[in-house]
This record gives sequence, structure tokens and C-alpha cells, in this order.
Amino acid sequence: MNSIESTELLSRIQSGDRLAEKQLVDEFQVKVFNICNGLLHNVHDAEDVTQEVFLEVFKHAKTFRGDSKIGTWIYRIAVNRSLNFIRGNKWNKWWNQVDDFLSLSENGKPEPFILEQGMELNEQKQVLQKAMDALPQNQRVAFTLNKIDELSYNEIAEVMNLSNSAVESLIHRAKLKLQKLLIYYFR
Repeated sequence: MNSIESTELLSRIQSGDRLAEKQLVDEFQVKVFNICNGLLHNVHDAEDVTQEVFLEVFKHAKTFRGDSKIGTWIYRIAVNRSLNFIRGNKWNKWWNQVDDFLSLSENGKPEPFILEQGMELNEQKQVLQKAMDALPQNQRVAFTLNKIDELSYNEIAEVMNLSNSAVESLIHRAKLKLQKLLIYYFR
């Protein structure tokens, strides 16, 4: 969908057109779900947050200023909603604390992930998700948007309100950290 069509669609939504709301959901639902799922690693939570994203889009459609593309605005809402969900999920916080405690070695430093050659794909995904969860928040968001959601550095910069060089740096540091965490897997 080009920006003229998106702008027209948003104007119809602003005037209360339900068909336009459905068209917007059809256009962006998969991408929003992928962003949420990439950050939350849970299909059910991602579905819930995806619904919240579109409710927020419809609620604030009249206040959209057009400073960015509509897709960028929606993706920014998806990232923020996902991060708020993570921050607000007390169970997740508790489990992360337990996990951090259990992953410390005797010298107080995190142990690298050691994967066996015969691991199933599902187990490999879980280890990769765990490694990605160990990234600092901005690195995880930038890496997820680039590698999983296939957004360009320019699009990520718009979504995260950062410069292109900051996005490039975040992704580079995320790759380095993931390499360290997953070194035994790739041998």
C-alpha cells in the first residue's frame, strides 16, 4: 500500500468508516503480529498485544500528525506495546530473575549456552530466543525488527526514534553478543 492510499485509508478511519478499519488490519496485521511475537516469544501474548495495537491505532487515528509513514507509526506502537507488556508482566520478571540466578557460574559470570548437535529445531529456537532475551532492550528491538521483521535500518530508525548510525551500532552489538552467547552451538 502506498502512502497516498494509506493516508486516504486513515482519513476514512478518522471519519468512523468500519470497512477502512478492516482494510488497515488486513494490511498490517501480519507484520504487527510478527513484531509482537518476535519480542514476546509467545503466540497468545502476541495475539493479545496485536489486538491492543489496533485498538490504540483506531483510538488515536484522529491525532496522527503524518510526521512518519502510517506503517512506521503502527510498528512503533507495536514495539512500545510489546515492551510495555514485557515490563508489566510480573511473572516474566520473576522468571528472568530466577533464570539469571541459575545461569551464573561459580565466578559470578553468565555461562555461555552450550547446545548439542542433535538438538531438535524447537529446542534450537528456544535457545536462540533465550539468547535474544539476554540482549539489552534496544539491541533486541533493533535486531528483531531487522532480522525477523525485515525492516530496513531507515525504517527501524523511524520506529525507534534513533539515527541510522545508532540503529547500525545496536544491530552490530547485538550480533556480537549473540555470537558470544551461541559460540558453542556454531562450532
